[in-house]
Amino acid sequence: MKIASIQLEIKDSESKNARIERVEAMIDGLKGQDLIVLPETWATGYFSFDRYIDEAEDLNGNFVQRFSSKAKEIHSYIFAGSFIEKNNGKYYNTSVLFSPDGTLKGTYRKMHLFRYGSKEGQILTRGNETTVADTDFGKVGLSTCYDLRFPELYRAEVDLGAELLLVTSAWPHRRLEHWKLFNSVRALENQCFLISSNCVGNTHNVLLGGHSQVVDPWGIVVAAGGEEEAIIKTEIDPSEITYIRNVFPNLKHRVIERQEEFI
Repeated sequence: MKIASIQLEIKDSESKNARIERVEAMIDGLKGQDLIVLPETWATGYFSFDRYIDEAEDLNGNFVQRFSSKAKEIHSYIFAGSFIEKNNGKYYNTSVLFSPDGTLKGTYRKMHLFRYGSKEGQILTRGNETTVADTDFGKVGLSTCYDLRFPELYRAEVDLGAELLLVTSAWPHRRLEHWKLFNSVRALENQCFLISSNCVGNTHNVLLGGHSQVVDPWGIVVAAGGEEEAIIKTEIDPSEITYIRNVFPNLKHRVIERQEEFI
């Protein structure tokens, strides 16, 4: 399975449409990849809080339509990262996954809104549903940035059958070591592959962290970016998940959820 994570630089001077066109051009060069992953609210820019309301769209809007068409055009799964969704007077940080025929396979509204030096929690409404999507390469759990600090979300996804965890993010550089740690730990403790895409650049005086990663079910980083705009490519074998879970079945040894087995 061929994976590409687009680690995008966020430039405050760049318009939403210009940024989308730039990303579409990047994706055009990624034909043959099975899965392409993008960062969090990259089209508007996570820290561009003053643009959230004006640039919000519904699930039938331009953003979704363009990446549905792009997935179909290059015949790849595209986790298009997240965008600001408007729905019935509320606004959400919503990520979207498209299949190679352009079908919207999964949507996820960010549950854990960031409030530390961020206006996200003031402007947006949190989601309340866990999302695990069926794909040709297994069940995929969707998550966004700050979610990484809450292991119960990922365990809930595993309970729904997740084998791959996709993380879209705009994680700051000042907490880079936390980012690296959580990427590995969430993969390891859930015996999943984890693929993340993080932004880079200096936006609204916040330096973004980069270091997008692909982590295997042993918690080992098999591919990673640095601190510049880049496309991280690698190949993984999803069948390793079943093998590792059988060889070292720690998910079957859980006590709290399965106390009756130990009575």
